[in-house]
Amino acid sequence: MLNNKRNAFTMIELVFVIVVLGILAAIAIPKFAATRDDAQMAKGRSDVAAIRAAIVSERQGRLMRGESTYITTLDHAATPSNNGDILFDNNGTATSTLLQYGIVSGDTNGHWRKTAANTYKFKILNADTQFDYNITGGRFTCTAGAGSCDALTN
Repeated sequence: MLNNKRNAFTMIELVFVIVVLGILAAIAIPKFAATRDDAQMAKGRSDVAAIRAAIVSERQGRLMRGESTYITTLDHAATPSNNGDILFDNNGTATSTLLQYGIVSGDTNGHWRKTAANTYKFKILNADTQFDYNITGGRFTCTAGAGSCDALTN
């Protein structure tokens, strides 16, 4: 008697599995890319809120000491910043901490970089969104028409 025991998949079964995996990949990969963009946008919003809150907190501390001025710089990074520089860490002095841990600069999506003395850019969706710090009013504002201002500040 013949032994008809199967120990492997047929070619049709393998092709079917490959087609199903291809369809799933075609659906899943764009969803993952969109999720990454959403996460980077949320990071940018969080960073802006933290920077603004830190400026206000620093101002309140200065008022308690009898100083009426805002901080003159948000960090001690070079202008322009290099990849890996720490931004928003302090006011150039060890005693004036802005953000406890600062933000590492970079030139890829989801990163900040310093472009001038009080000008910063956040890259999102391969476009730069510019923020300026005004030392007389203590405002960290997005430049109108620059990239994703509304998405990062609202």
